[in-house]
Amino acid sequence: MTSLTARTGPAGTRILGLGSYQPETIVSNDDLAQTMDTSDEWIRDRVGIANRRFAKPDELLVDMTVAAGAKAIADAGLEPADIEAVLVATCTMPSMIPNAAAQVAYRLGVPAGAAFDLNAACAGFCYGLATASDLVRAGTAKHVLVIGAEKLTDWVNPVDRSTAIIFGDGAGAAVVGPSDEPGIGPVAWGSAGEHSEMIQVPDRHSFIFQEGQSVFRWATTQIAPIALRAVELAGIEVSEVDVFVPHQANLRIIEAIAKRLRAKGAREDLVVARDIVDSGNTSSASIPLALDHMRAAGEVRSGDVALLVGFGAGLSYAGQVVRLP
Repeated sequence: MTSLTARTGPAGTRILGLGSYQPETIVSNDDLAQTMDTSDEWIRDRVGIANRRFAKPDELLVDMTVAAGAKAIADAGLEPADIEAVLVATCTMPSMIPNAAAQVAYRLGVPAGAAFDLNAACAGFCYGLATASDLVRAGTAKHVLVIGAEKLTDWVNPVDRSTAIIFGDGAGAAVVGPSDEPGIGPVAWGSAGEHSEMIQVPDRHSFIFQEGQSVFRWATTQIAPIALRAVELAGIEVSEVDVFVPHQANLRIIEAIAKRLRAKGAREDLVVARDIVDSGNTSSASIPLALDHMRAAGEVRSGDVALLVGFGAGLSYAGQVVRLP
């Protein structure tokens, strides 16, 4: 019988570098109040957002993705030629063909790297991180660039109060590479497709629609167990987690999940990401954006144990424990 050669990779993987990008235009709650029936107090009370960033009409999703990816490669101490695969998590490309990843790889100077997009909406970055880790551990690629990027303003009705107050634009990236010790834990992921109608773009001519209260109830009851499962799969106790970085969907959701984690043994001094206050909900970009911003602000340190969990349209969810670069 003809035998085939199987590749093998390193014992573990880790995040080697981070990078992020946000557009220059800051849109405050007061700015939004000029175009719709809302106020700063109303928005802060319901979702916890003060500001968000909007890309200009001629600033493409791919432009933001390239900027974040270049920073992550540099932060990892690598060159574009060291990257063997580019994965872009996004749900807001203006068209599905061509994909973002191939364009990003070319513009970054990655030589003929494997390139593909992944759409798990707000869970996209965690899905991408898990996929990248498995690619490296299998020996398929040595270094993988994972970018979560969204230009949600292309898909949001600017006068729909239920969505326009929430979403923002941006990109966040991570480089995943080999490690002697595991620095990215096993993923806890899944989906609840029976609820897929809660968040959707009904057709190519429509804006994003979501059932806000239904999503809130689902997230505040179902996501904490997923986060705890990720901790269990990583082989640690929840008390050993230093940083909690959930998808930045809604400040009330974030605080509700953190409260449930503390009730299960998470420390009172657990650092909780609240990047949503000044970035809004950036879907698949929100977790890497928050990580990069927290690092820049000195809120987290290299070596910290972080629990990441993404959740959103699909309904899809994923979480993993990582050690910060």
